[in-house]
Order: sequence, then structure tokens, then C-alpha cells
Amino acid sequence: MNYKPPYTITSKMLTLATSIGEELTKIEFQADKTITPMLRKKNRIKTLAGTLEIEGNFLGEDKITAILDGKRVLGTYEEVLEVEGVINAYKEFENYAYDNLDDLLKAHKILMKGILKTAGNFRGVNVGVGSRDGVSHVAPPFGVVPDLMKDLFEWLKNSDEHILIKSCVFHYEFEFIHPFSDGNGRIGRLWQSVILYHWKKVFSAIPTESIIKDNQERYYEVLEEAGSLGESTPFVEFMLEVILQSIKSSVKNSVKSSVNTEDKILDYLKQNPKTTIKELAELLNLTTRAIEKQIASLKKADRLTRVGSARKGYWKVKE
Repeated sequence: MNYKPPYTITSKMLTLATSIGEELTKIEFQADKTITPMLRKKNRIKTLAGTLEIEGNFLGEDKITAILDGKRVLGTYEEVLEVEGVINAYKEFENYAYDNLDDLLKAHKILMKGILKTAGNFRGVNVGVGSRDGVSHVAPPFGVVPDLMKDLFEWLKNSDEHILIKSCVFHYEFEFIHPFSDGNGRIGRLWQSVILYHWKKVFSAIPTESIIKDNQERYYEVLEEAGSLGESTPFVEFMLEVILQSIKSSVKNSVKSSVNTEDKILDYLKQNPKTTIKELAELLNLTTRAIEKQIASLKKADRLTRVGSARKGYWKVKE
């Protein structure tokens, strides 16, 4: 392997990577208990809304939820197509091989279906990336894009660098190459999340894209800083900060979600003490296993007890 993207490992990167590892340990330890299907769905919607809003699509979480549920929403034809594109591209999230260029092309084809005639194909024209002050970056000539992308994926597959660093470097290099005529930002953010997912599965429930959206101005600033510097170092540092913030936010929300679920179970059982675990699971959009864990936690805390048999008994909520 001859190609190596230019970047410098800094003490800030190492400190952030250590903090990310510590936070991941916290969230992975309780993942089965706190990262419920409901929370996964909520975070996925935040991810979809975040990556779209960065590109100027503001249909928002409510309308994305409605589209996911098969409902019609008000919006332009292209806005709805963009939402459907990201929904379908992220549906394949867990099936993409992060180091397979063909899978990235497949993701772009799904993302841009109906929007771009060249969906799934590299651009055939030269492009510049705009900013408030004009063109901030002239992408490499279209003729060299296929070779640049092959080199980037070869490095991604074979480099011994830690995958946290690789995911950030890849994200920057991808945006620098700008391989498609449209959809580069959405694919770049998606693919970094795909890379991270293949390192730690819990990243399927961490909405990194929504944190980028919250820091959108800085996101574009560090892309320009890295371009001026000639290496991705400032962008890597920024993205590690974003990943750390995303994980901390997910830990906080998952714990809050767990507490809220327990309260909902207790409130419902006060009114309907003969409700079964299966009925609770359907009511709260959770698995029966998740409900069983919540029930066990409530029993251990002496907030809930079972009176009588499993078939003919009832639940008693302790005040």
C-alpha cells in the first residue's frame, strides 16, 4: 500500500480517543437495558433529520417520522425524495461493508434515487465546493476520482491506524475528493458512522450526524482549515469531539429513557393490574425481553410485586 492520507496524530486526539473509549464502556455495559428499540428509532430519526438539515432540508423529525409510518406529508417533491433517500440508505446501515467501495456506490445510488441521474456513479464533471465567500475548495479533476477512491479504500482496509482515527480521516478525504456531483456530505457522514459501527455495534444507536448539525458552522470551518493546512488534523480533532459528545448525549438519553419507561409501566399497571408482559411490550413498542428486564428492576427496587399466579394473578404497584 503506497497511499497514506496526510494527518498528524496529536495529544488532543489521543486524549479524546481515551475519553471515547471510557464513555463507550459505560454505554455498552448497559446497552441491552437502556438502548431500547424505541430509543434506537428515536436516535435514527434524529440522525436522518440532522444529516438532511445540514444540506438545507428542514422537513424535520415529525415529518420524517410520518414518512417512516407511510403517511403523506406537506413538502416539495424533491424534499420528500431526499427524506425517502436517506431513510432507505440508512435502512441498509448494518449491511454495508465499511471497506467495500461498491457498497458505498450502492449507498449513493439508494440515497440519490429519483434525484440524480448519475446516482451510484462518480461525477463526470469538475466541481468546486462553495461557501459564503465563494468557492472554498476546488475538487480534484473528475478523471482521477476513481483512482483516488480506490486508494482511499485500500488505505481504509489495510491501515493499522486506530479505526476512530481512520473514520475521521476517511470522512475528510472523502469530502476533499468530492466523488459525486451531489450527495457527498450525506454519504460522507453516513460512511463514517458505518465505519464506527463495524468497530462498535452500539454506534447504530448514536446519532453523530445530529451533533454535527448542532455544530454545523464549525464543521465547515474545520473542513476549510484542513484544506488550507493540507492535512486532515483539525478535522479529525473536531470529529472526535463530536463523537464524544454524541456518546455522552446517548448515555444521558438512554438512562432518561429507561427511567421514563419504568414510570410508564408503573402508571399503566396501577390502572390495569392484569396486563401481561406481552401487552406491555406492544403498548410501549418494546421487546418482551426489555419489559422483563424493566419489571425485574422494579421488583428489585421494591416498587412492584406480583400477586398470584402468572396466568391468573395481577401486578401490585407499591407507593
